[in-house]
Amino acid sequence: MNEHERYLFDLQGYITIPNALDSARLDALNEVLDQEVDAAVSPDSGTHRFTELLGWGQPYLDLIDLPTVTPYLEAILGPKFRLDHTYLDIIRSGLGPIGATLHGGGFPFDPVQYFRFSDGRMYNGLSVVAYNLADVNPGDGGFGCIAGSHKSNFRFPDEWTDLTHPHAAVSRVVGPAGTAVLFTEAMTHGSLPWTADHERRTIFYKYSPHPVAWWGEYPSPEGLDGLTDRQREILEGPNARYEQRVDGTVTRRR
Repeated sequence: MNEHERYLFDLQGYITIPNALDSARLDALNEVLDQEVDAAVSPDSGTHRFTELLGWGQPYLDLIDLPTVTPYLEAILGPKFRLDHTYLDIIRSGLGPIGATLHGGGFPFDPVQYFRFSDGRMYNGLSVVAYNLADVNPGDGGFGCIAGSHKSNFRFPDEWTDLTHPHAAVSRVVGPAGTAVLFTEAMTHGSLPWTADHERRTIFYKYSPHPVAWWGEYPSPEGLDGLTDRQREILEGPNARYEQRVDGTVTRRR
């Protein structure tokens, strides 16, 4: 995370990472998704959410610690973090699986979803990498947020939460296929209605600091072939056994 990206994440609560997925990786992820859609999704369905993506093979395992993204996670979560949960949404038109309501925010304080700055660095709770598997253009809909709301000292107004009639303060975050959107769950955010002629295809990998869990069912390395040692560490359940990494060394607490 360079100086400009660090500034923008601190200011906004999100940044985009262009070309987080190269064309070969993007094709591999979409090919697997096509197979899953054919097997599980009705042609008449406007939206569908897939969960537990790690069983979908190597292209989805590789996302656990993607080299183009992991340094950003280390910058906002610290060198030791864990994968909390995963899912993937396809939206053919209209509302997403959880509707179009803004949620989250810096107030009231949430011990699992938070943003703090201290001693020259950022500390975040649950944080998200959202990968665009298809283009998101201006006017298409998709990810929307209230930039800077991760620092708010006041509750977000209830009458502004409806993204079918978005308030002027809503930022529409776009990017071509291969773009990743990195954001803290402490920022007020949601899904704008999808209006494009093509599907919205978005992968969500959500990470937490190593002692913290948001989701109650933790991802497990059991039964997964092809994992690296680092990926197995990221799939550990929440624990406070580790000090911060220094030069790649992990010190266990006694």
